[in-house]
Amino acid sequence: MDKNKMTQLPVVFLLAMLSCFLWGSATPAIKIGYEMFGIASSDTISIILFAGIRFFLAGILVILIQSLMSGKLILPEKGSFPSILKLSFAQTMFQYFCFYVGLAHTSGVTGTILSGTSGFFSIILASLLFRYEKLTMAKIAGCVMGLLGVVVMNISLEGGASFHFALNGEGLVLLASISLAVSGILSKKYSKRFSVVMLSGYQFLLGGFVMIIVGLVLGGRISLPGNFSAYVLLLYMALISAVAYSVWGILLKYNPVSRVTIFNFLTPLFGVLLSAIFLGEVDQALQLNKLLALILVCVGIYVVNRKKAS
Repeated sequence: MDKNKMTQLPVVFLLAMLSCFLWGSATPAIKIGYEMFGIASSDTISIILFAGIRFFLAGILVILIQSLMSGKLILPEKGSFPSILKLSFAQTMFQYFCFYVGLAHTSGVTGTILSGTSGFFSIILASLLFRYEKLTMAKIAGCVMGLLGVVVMNISLEGGASFHFALNGEGLVLLASISLAVSGILSKKYSKRFSVVMLSGYQFLLGGFVMIIVGLVLGGRISLPGNFSAYVLLLYMALISAVAYSVWGILLKYNPVSRVTIFNFLTPLFGVLLSAIFLGEVDQALQLNKLLALILVCVGIYVVNRKKAS
């Protein structure tokens, strides 16, 4: 991998935009997947099983594609299993348990905007916990602005102003965003010793396998649809993970955390647009508080990273 090329702004922009588009499309894809595979929003165990199948397939795709490109089977590198295990827990098992269950109890638009807050958590953790960057007043102001966007988004405009934040809905999606931020920083840390793509493939494989076992043991079930489009959707959902996380990990390996996470604002923008198109949530997407929340999140990320971006 050419380090100089991967640090060029046009390359970073295009690859980050690809990852964020894929992540943004995950929200409507998951909700449509629930309907196609006959999964009720209240059936947490079947949701875990469904997620496990997706990620196990994603791991197979990453390993298969990388093995074909390199001409040999990609195996875990010596001493990499502890890193794979920690990354799998943060990036797949815990994050997507929270995300899938939380998304079942909130709208696609709300879930997508909340997912966009992971950039703020990345900045805070990279500065305070991992000491990769210095936490400045501009970054603090940007983080406050972004979190204010989350509050504004959850204020109901119907029947008077009221705040809506359910722990099993918005709360879990927010936890998933924190876990995503942690996994990104861990990926940057472990990429100094191991291949990013190898880590991505095997952490998905491990996380997906664990989620499948847990789902089956606890009685999770999914219906096998008769239409071919359902399996195409499942393959696409696996590709979302396989491509987006591998590309994002490579970007984090060669660039500062803040330079990459500035592009996280594309995720809620793509997600809101695609949710409006595919889930029929046009009214929600065009509500004043949702639009204001998007503006606050985007401006907050810009304020946090404007010096890096320039």
